[in-house]
Amino acid sequence: MNDFVICTDSACDLPAELLREWDVGYCNMNFKFDGDPVIYTNGDMTPSDFYRKMREGKCARTAAINSTAFSDLFESYLQRGLNVLYIGFSGGLSATCGAAYRAGRELEERYPDRRVITVDSLSGSVGQGLLVWQAVQGLRAGKEMKEIEQQILSLRTKVCHWVMVEDLVYLKRGGRISPTVAFVGKALGLKPLLRITDEGKIHSHSTVRGRKNMISALAEKYGAYAEHPANGTVFISHADCRAEAQALADTLLNRYNVNTKVIADIGPVLGAHAGPGTLVLCFVGKER
Repeated sequence: MNDFVICTDSACDLPAELLREWDVGYCNMNFKFDGDPVIYTNGDMTPSDFYRKMREGKCARTAAINSTAFSDLFESYLQRGLNVLYIGFSGGLSATCGAAYRAGRELEERYPDRRVITVDSLSGSVGQGLLVWQAVQGLRAGKEMKEIEQQILSLRTKVCHWVMVEDLVYLKRGGRISPTVAFVGKALGLKPLLRITDEGKIHSHSTVRGRKNMISALAEKYGAYAEHPANGTVFISHADCRAEAQALADTLLNRYNVNTKVIADIGPVLGAHAGPGTLVLCFVGKER
């Protein structure tokens, strides 16, 4: 009988039903659209509706989860005599993991015989989800919480994230590229290829001309960086472009005989900044 649970947040982009199946607790991030007073969570709106609004010109804003939300989640387990291992959204992209850490320290003072371990995944979307999955495998195998923590700390900078963005306007809006670069890129039909660094931050790597070359470019990154290409762990997420996500999975299967474990929707947390049409490939690599 395990004496701990695994928790995460909605930035991992794993479906709620999958997290429930794995017995993983999680907190939802909120988002809202400019001019709309309603504050939503992931479960309040389907991904297709979210991206439809974005294509219609709506600007979505997101916010980090506060310490109170984490405290409520963690305490629900501590009261049952369970410890908590939380794997959170990259501190290089959000203050969310810091809020979870503060909640954990406060709760440990009130529950001195319990532990709340906070691990910054240095990842987002299904890269974070891949680490959650690895932790679940360890828990199911009967590993101790501290052992799983060390495993995730060792693995987190080997999880490669390759992100292809459809429209530069969202990166421009978030201040990640200049208006001039956005204008030229759009005119030339360039699609940015981004990656997440060892510090958990987004970095512009290169560009690909035209959407047709996008899937091939991502598959090539898998072949170049995967630790075990023929037996790799692959997670894919997409922003309302399921057919292309499946095409990427098929390409990886045909080229490297590797099966994709999860294909998930990119939620509002990252989707608000990357925009519809974004495709994310995550896997365990030799290095990032």
